[in-house]
Amino acid sequence: MPPADRALPAETESSLTQAESKLAGLPSNPQHVARVLAVDDEAAACKLLSIILGPPAFRCTTAGNGEEALAALQREPFDAVISDLQMPGISGMELLTQVRRRFPHVAFLVTTGVDDVDVGVQAMRWGADDYLVKPLQENVVIGSLERALHKQQLEIEVENYREHLEEMVAERTAQLQAALQKIECGYEDTLQALGAAIDLRDSETAGHSQRVCRYAQEMARALGLSYGELRTIARGAYLHDIGKLGIPDGILLKPGPLGPDEWKVMQEHVQIGFDLVKGISFLADAAEIILTHHERFDGSGYPGGLKGSEIPLGARIFSIADALDAITSDRPYRRASSFAYARERIHSLSGQHFDPRVVDVFLTVPEATWPAIAKNQRQVASLPHGLARHADILRLGVIP
Repeated sequence: MPPADRALPAETESSLTQAESKLAGLPSNPQHVARVLAVDDEAAACKLLSIILGPPAFRCTTAGNGEEALAALQREPFDAVISDLQMPGISGMELLTQVRRRFPHVAFLVTTGVDDVDVGVQAMRWGADDYLVKPLQENVVIGSLERALHKQQLEIEVENYREHLEEMVAERTAQLQAALQKIECGYEDTLQALGAAIDLRDSETAGHSQRVCRYAQEMARALGLSYGELRTIARGAYLHDIGKLGIPDGILLKPGPLGPDEWKVMQEHVQIGFDLVKGISFLADAAEIILTHHERFDGSGYPGGLKGSEIPLGARIFSIADALDAITSDRPYRRASSFAYARERIHSLSGQHFDPRVVDVFLTVPEATWPAIAKNQRQVASLPHGLARHADILRLGVIP
């Protein structure tokens, strides 16, 4: 009840009576009950709000001043505060400031008299969600409160989304990486099958593709090439002789020297290999190495007679790797030479067969590196068919 020396305004008395009469006939509703704190130094105003905001949709607690309101907010959570602006002690504007700082997710509505509308607008500039002009009307109070609660809910959802965005991105990234890993495994299976086919077709040079792949990688890494370039060179080197699948056995497996016409047919393997892989998207870049791996720096190679930088860098690197393995591997017509001799021979052909810049890099790699790679790759090549995967060839951290 209001103090004896403060008469209840007629409009408030009328609103209070109407609200009490409507409360008796309200149906129950199991929906979420919003918790509202009504703050006003006029008890009648608090009672009116507690009736308007009663069950089933709301649960209203009242406070007679700003100090009581802050104490209530400390005791229990509220979804919204409806506060008068003109109060002794902590004013409604001061209460708004403290609530916004300490309880940012609580909706805040202010009530004001007709003469204080400008103050209500100012309160909204300071963070209030809306202002209500006295005498309060039930439909206006509920409509404004529902809008404010909806706005606060949206803000909470946005903040939660922001907080969990990094976690969501990490989760999506992990899913993408898993999908890419599956695709990469499919690529490796394809390379494994193609490499096995090459080895079966040309058994005299078994393991050659694996060794030149690692030799070429070592030089590419020493040149400071990117991951993508390393991968392209590895794939091109691994599949450089795939075109031999299209060379007749009588020529490919002939034990003696090839005649001029036979040599022309043998040279076609670079074009055959290029045509085989150029349409495979993940091998498109490697196809260029397959086509040009027999070009020479001075233009004396085939099929295009390319010179110097006209030859793709990957092919220039590969040509040294190919020569290194040819010199240091046994052949039916000769025994393998030492790696020291291979280094000297490659050095002597710098500027003729080989790019001088790549030769210089090749010579900076410690000599012991090459026989270590050869030994490792011969062990991989000796595994039973199906166990020597491309991943074995590309280990040592060069290609993840």
